[in-house]
Amino acid sequence: MIACNTASTIALPELRKKFAVPFVGTVPAIKPACAASQTRRVAVLGTEATVKREYTRALIRDHGQGCEVDLVGSKQLATYAEAELRGEPVSDAALLAEIDPCFRDDGNRTDTVVLACTHYPLLIARLEQIAPWPVNFIDPAPAIARRVANLLEGVAAVAAKGATRAIFTSGTAPAAILTRFGIRAEQPVYSITP
Repeated sequence: MIACNTASTIALPELRKKFAVPFVGTVPAIKPACAASQTRRVAVLGTEATVKREYTRALIRDHGQGCEVDLVGSKQLATYAEAELRGEPVSDAALLAEIDPCFRDDGNRTDTVVLACTHYPLLIARLEQIAPWPVNFIDPAPAIARRVANLLEGVAAVAAKGATRAIFTSGTAPAAILTRFGIRAEQPVYSITP
């Protein structure tokens, strides 16, 4: 699994060409967002790199379902999510400045915002509070997890016999992340330091 929208939009096609093993990418959830939109106006909120990629534009062409899709590149939102995880609150004004371009109302009001960076769902409660009007924020993590589980179905039967859960991180996993995945602080988490 490639746990980054930008890395997925850059590397996924090449990896799938070169290797026979399946790769699950974290890519903007354009198809479900467009299917869910009632107003047919969707915003894709990602890093500047993700929204500039041809891969993202191809997803819109292939799965946009006639929706008007606005691509919004954020400069700071991932940094703000990391600050919040460290217990360093970010102001509502700073967050709103990053998401405000998602909200368009020119006859078709944006009703769905794709969170196209793995950091952004960590802020979803805050984003819902400060949004200029209610929208459906799409967190792709559950769909990605289902896809991985589907690919690992055969392996899961073997692992289910006395298996334990392990999470590997590139640093210390904050309690907020562990809680989000239903893991108590006393369960093992293995860190890999670069």
